[in-house]
Amino acid sequence: MELWVLFGTFAVLLVIGVPVAFSLGISSLAAILYLGMPPLVVFQRLASGMNVFALMAIPFFIYAGELMLHGQIAERLVRFAAGLVGHRKGGLGLVNVMASVFFGGVSGSAVADASAVGSIMIPQMEKRGYDRDYSVNITVTAAIIALMIPPSHNMIIYSISAGGTISIADLFTAGILPGLLLAVLLMITAYWVARRKGYPAEPFPGFHRVLALFLNALPGLTLVLIIVGGVRSGIFTATESSMIAVVYALLITLIAYRSLSWETFSRATVGAVKTTAMVLLVIGAASSFGWLLALLQVPQAMIVAMKALSDNPYVIFLLLNVILLFLGCFMDMSPLIIICTPIFLPVVKAFGMDPVHFGVILILNLGIGLCTPPVGSVLFVGCAVGEIPLMKTVRTIWPFYGACFVTLLLVTYIPQISLFLPQLLAK
Repeated sequence: MELWVLFGTFAVLLVIGVPVAFSLGISSLAAILYLGMPPLVVFQRLASGMNVFALMAIPFFIYAGELMLHGQIAERLVRFAAGLVGHRKGGLGLVNVMASVFFGGVSGSAVADASAVGSIMIPQMEKRGYDRDYSVNITVTAAIIALMIPPSHNMIIYSISAGGTISIADLFTAGILPGLLLAVLLMITAYWVARRKGYPAEPFPGFHRVLALFLNALPGLTLVLIIVGGVRSGIFTATESSMIAVVYALLITLIAYRSLSWETFSRATVGAVKTTAMVLLVIGAASSFGWLLALLQVPQAMIVAMKALSDNPYVIFLLLNVILLFLGCFMDMSPLIIICTPIFLPVVKAFGMDPVHFGVILILNLGIGLCTPPVGSVLFVGCAVGEIPLMKTVRTIWPFYGACFVTLLLVTYIPQISLFLPQLLAK
């Protein structure tokens, strides 16, 4: 009955439009009262959920992303991507995906990626004869790449939700190949759709121009190498790397590019504070909810239920993907990571899956959820930037969903796509 109170209250609050953080907190409070425990427990768990040293990396990575966003880094990355692939058929669609790869490695945020790249690419694509829904479709699905390529603060949340036993350095490197695989499949899909619709190609600017664009974008791209190389080599921790990222972003935008004014600096700072406050509140509330799930022995019950359904790992992994995709349609990523990790991680470990591998699958699953109705935040941002109704976008986005699902299946059933780099760099 306690689970009915917990999940029932949570579902009702979500349906009537209560924000996720408050829904998690209130449903946890309702279950605690039903169990006859003091309400103070909820607030203690909420505070302890946020009072984790490793979480300090999240606000700094968010801040670095905001500085890069307002410091016009995205424009330089888009120009470099255009020089590389813009001359192909439907070239601006390929540019959109490649720009997301570059900017995702700077921001680590799918929402920031969709907003920054979309605001630059969607108007340009429309001006050159591309349908607006096609432009938004690419922008939205390519934004998922930012969640896979470091610095992804969602990888940090997963590590903490798993008890801090999973290396953040391993998670950072494990997401690189799946992120690049997703980019390749999205580019193939964009090229196929472009050929069917007869979209144009851009003129090739020449190798000297591409080299100049690369050198112009290099300071921004170097941030990824600093973060991944420093964390992977053990020179500094993920938390220290986030602070270095902020200092580096300030130096690049203020000195190298001279693109950060006092006004844009203030907007970046305020934006980072707002985003951090929302993320940490959700993390705290989800920690309270997750603690109750552990108290009510939901993970153990899930293992028993899964084993009763099948003893075939391939079937279990497929079922988990379906469950995660469904959940991702109705909730944001951060709370789902905190809630789902303690439930499903013991299940996949019982069936022989590596925790790092599962982390990549979890992030990719929930990233796809951000692009699906009814509450996909990245989908809504893309539609807002493209000034297009949601339903018009959803009617034509299916080929790009297909690329995302194929990537998910390949990553799920070929573990080495995720584990190759961590194992290689560990030698």
